[in-house]
Amino acid sequence: MREAGQGYRLFTRRRVLQGAGALALSGVGTGAYATGIEPFRQVVTSYAIKPNPAAPWPAGLRLRIAVLTDIHACEPWMSAARIAGIVVATNALQADLVVLVGDFVEGQRYVTRVVPATEWAPILSTLTAPLGVYAVLGNHDWWTDAEAQRRGKGPTIAGTALTQNGIRVLSNEAVPLATRAGPVWLAGLEDQIALTPGWRRYGHRRPGLHDLPKTLAAVPDGAPMILLAHEPDIFAQVPARVALTLSGHTHGGQVRLFGWSPVVPSRYPGRYVYGHVREASDLVISGGLGLSIAPIRLGVPPEIVVVELGAEAAA
Repeated sequence: MREAGQGYRLFTRRRVLQGAGALALSGVGTGAYATGIEPFRQVVTSYAIKPNPAAPWPAGLRLRIAVLTDIHACEPWMSAARIAGIVVATNALQADLVVLVGDFVEGQRYVTRVVPATEWAPILSTLTAPLGVYAVLGNHDWWTDAEAQRRGKGPTIAGTALTQNGIRVLSNEAVPLATRAGPVWLAGLEDQIALTPGWRRYGHRRPGLHDLPKTLAAVPDGAPMILLAHEPDIFAQVPARVALTLSGHTHGGQVRLFGWSPVVPSRYPGRYVYGHVREASDLVISGGLGLSIAPIRLGVPPEIVVVELGAEAAA
């Protein structure tokens, strides 16, 4: 296990070849499905979660949260028209709160056109929810921004576009949401591997700009809290007082065979891959909507996640 802050390589050549080999073994027909059909599917995945008793949560409060992550706007995989369709589908879910958990920009080379922030941000601005629409940034939102990388800090193109279009971007900060049971705090963590490799400049591989203690300190003691964090690895440090952490980044491995993902961009590849994880508190990792690194999806279709927080899970 690497020490905190050392980072990790998302995909080495060996890992990509391993994943491609596993896919090839499943046959040419499956490969065609993984590149030509499943990446364009869209499902709604629902979770009903009653917070751990150690997490303060108002009795009887139930929040419906819609989660969009890893859009990766680029053609032909995620066009502006497709993003607009995702927005329509999300609004139809009538969530109390909509959260966007990072990686809005393209994350691969196999594209015919990059969809710029000037196109995708105004579309996302049409998302609606009574408690609002909030976002955090992902690693690709930082990595593709040459000026932000040069500075080693924001603002970023993606973050500015979201803000200018009325979507609040949370960067190591928290805001209270006015629910019928009183304030519920929404905290947003800055990206954990925001800066590109540079041993000489930074002293370790992919330094993050996240500050979990500062983010948690912004929430009053004993107040109910939801945390947004693009990469799920931070969950190993999240205390029980956080009712729910929402993450993306892994794409569920992007290729998932019988519940197993051969390549997972995580320091804990067997621990934080996809779905609902309960440890000290609760974590939901979305498989996301777009594609990163390689233009394939198999066994983990693009998804909008809906979490009914405060609800009993079905038997």
